[in-house]
Amino acid sequence: MSEKRTPFVRLAKRTDIDPKKAWLIRVASIVVALILGCIPMLFTGTNPIEAYSVIVQGSLLRPVYFRQTVKIAIPLLGCALAIAPCFKMRFWNIGAEGQITMGAMCATYFALYWVDKVPSAVLLVIMFLASLVGGGLWALIPAFFKAKWNTNETLFTLMMNYIAIGIVAWLQGGPWEGRKGSQLIPMFDDAARLPNLFGVHIGWIFVLVLVVLMHIYMNKTKQGYEIAVIGDSQNTARYAGMNVGAIIMRTMFISGAISGFVGFMTVSGANYTLYSGVADNVGFTAITVAWLSQLNAFAMIFISMLLAVISKGANTLQTRLQVPASISDIITGILLFAMLSCEFFINYRLIFRKKGEEVEA
Repeated sequence: MSEKRTPFVRLAKRTDIDPKKAWLIRVASIVVALILGCIPMLFTGTNPIEAYSVIVQGSLLRPVYFRQTVKIAIPLLGCALAIAPCFKMRFWNIGAEGQITMGAMCATYFALYWVDKVPSAVLLVIMFLASLVGGGLWALIPAFFKAKWNTNETLFTLMMNYIAIGIVAWLQGGPWEGRKGSQLIPMFDDAARLPNLFGVHIGWIFVLVLVVLMHIYMNKTKQGYEIAVIGDSQNTARYAGMNVGAIIMRTMFISGAISGFVGFMTVSGANYTLYSGVADNVGFTAITVAWLSQLNAFAMIFISMLLAVISKGANTLQTRLQVPASISDIITGILLFAMLSCEFFINYRLIFRKKGEEVEA
């Protein structure tokens, strides 16, 4: 009879966990991350308490800082909402960066060439619709190939990011270049800019409305149910009579359209121009927001604001305490790593070997 030694530590899938305990683990992970973040600060001679105080002050405690923090959170929240249906369907849309860029590009065309042809309100509506179509069609390309030939959507959507960025880079130095040799697209006219409300462009209202709509769409509609079934098993979905390919393309178009809308808000509400880096890694950071929130639309508000506070506060930390940018990045990385790692302990538990379990027959 063969014998084998029981491992000292084993993993076991949690079948059920109390939601309160799950959120307690998440809060604990943030506390651990803040403690670990003190280590690089101490190496640079920075007082951790003072540093964290500066981060909070520089992102929340003054109206001007708070508005800047909200501006950072808006595209993060919008893009996380965009990719949530895809991820629930287990279609790994890594192309939000390119979809944002294409939506921004389509909106910019009308901002540059239609500004004198229609009233401001009409122009903004046209730019909005153009961004939806641009982002949606860009996302539809990998969805079609996935539905038709089962291509790898992760690589496909990732590569399309660089194509979109390249197109805008060509426009910068070519057809849409402003002053010759500047490699810059002209700034938008006031008529092509989103109005402000409480010091922030009105995109924040639309994004909050979108949170409610996405929650309803994902949890209360037939299409949301179809997305969930496909995410669980495509074979089950086909057996139930669902057209899996059509649902994939429909969901990706919606995802791309919302990402395109984020691009519209970025160029019309924040930057007032278009450039190749307009997405500014929002498409990638939003993946973290979506996963940390467990695809919960309302939880995404908190996660987006938390990351925005870190981002804005880190900038203040650099200028006020002369902390190197790399230290701010390390602190941000530690926090994100801890928050992502906590999901492991929510989904799995560790079983340590007890006496009497030394050998298994």
